[in-house]
Amino acid sequence: MAELSPPSGVEVLCIGTELLLGNIVNGNARWLSEQLAALGLPHFRQTVVGDNRERLIAEVQAISRRSRVLITTGGLGPTPDDLTTEAIAAAFSTPLVERPEVWDDITAKARSRGREPGAETRRQALLPLGAEVLPNRTGTAPGMIWSPKEQFTVLTFPGVPSEMRSMWQETAVPWFHKSGLSKGVFSSRLLRFWGIGESTLAEQLHDLLDQANPTVAPYAGHGEVKLRVTAHATEEADALRLLDDTEAVLRQRTGKLCFGCDDQSLACVVLEQLRQRQQTLSVAESCTGGGLGAELTAIPGSSDVLLGGVIAYSNAIKETLLGIAPASLEQFGAVSDPVAQAMAEGVRRLTGSDWSMAITGIAGPGGGTEEKPVGLVHIAVAGPDDCSSQPVRLGATRGRDWIRMVSAGEALNRLRLRLMEAG
Repeated sequence: MAELSPPSGVEVLCIGTELLLGNIVNGNARWLSEQLAALGLPHFRQTVVGDNRERLIAEVQAISRRSRVLITTGGLGPTPDDLTTEAIAAAFSTPLVERPEVWDDITAKARSRGREPGAETRRQALLPLGAEVLPNRTGTAPGMIWSPKEQFTVLTFPGVPSEMRSMWQETAVPWFHKSGLSKGVFSSRLLRFWGIGESTLAEQLHDLLDQANPTVAPYAGHGEVKLRVTAHATEEADALRLLDDTEAVLRQRTGKLCFGCDDQSLACVVLEQLRQRQQTLSVAESCTGGGLGAELTAIPGSSDVLLGGVIAYSNAIKETLLGIAPASLEQFGAVSDPVAQAMAEGVRRLTGSDWSMAITGIAGPGGGTEEKPVGLVHIAVAGPDDCSSQPVRLGATRGRDWIRMVSAGEALNRLRLRLMEAG
């Protein structure tokens, strides 16, 4: 009879009927995947189970036979459908016991908000006998770290992303290092690109995508492509050195296509370019309906660069607020290079900004013609010396939201390139 191999790897189990129904996007699984990769932990499976006690028990038991670590999210609240802790205890025939320190913490948090904890909240203080508390500093539902059998440990987290992430960094990461499951140091960096497709970029960098350390993996987004570079070394300084070397090669081979790193969005990069030049910006939008301005104002401190904008959806507003000649609208149509240029110049004149961007297009699903189909967008950039506009054809297949989002990104990228050319 063949020997059974010992459990290995990490599995993620997300709990909640709302996930199965699609009411909530499962962002926790994605985030945990990235964190496990950064720790160098082998991650084999992800599962979603609804709020059903028997199915949850069966899944936990199955995972315990094949994996070394189980990470769960969701089902730790005070309501009857929060079954995670109870089901995990039942899976190993272990009684639940109340932890006084957990109940004291719950009570203190409730009173700090001016209320007394209800009786239903007390069930959150119940943990399996022998489990270690995984503290939750911001919410009331604690997690646990528990080894109900040899070579198997379960870590439970709430489904609230902010609570889960805080608990992960404060408790789980040190636990993985201390347990010896995470070996060495893994450091990652995300390089961001605009103006090139995922397959084209992968083809240009195929030799780097095949290397073992650092690894380079592409990800496609909304008009954007990302390369995650992950280095493994015994010391953090060595891992960072590997990242720096690979990033230098990637930037050298891709040139201006790479616009930023990690959390640097196009809006963030453009605002910083203008801030360094001590120049200001304004926007005029039609089909994006304020989406471009929203991208910019999402960045803290944008008010020292962005003066304002105009959503000129109708031709009447284009004429009265932006000063576009009726003859231009009649001759060229609202979706055209001359009108996009006039919008950019108009909002720049109106606000007194150094630079401006304008977007006018057909986002669909209706309104397109053979000459001007859905997905045709004209984008203009106006600066101290000149104003230029070029169309982009985004097509109709990906829908209205995608067209609007990519149009805003394309406008930001065009301004970024203009600023780089201006020096």
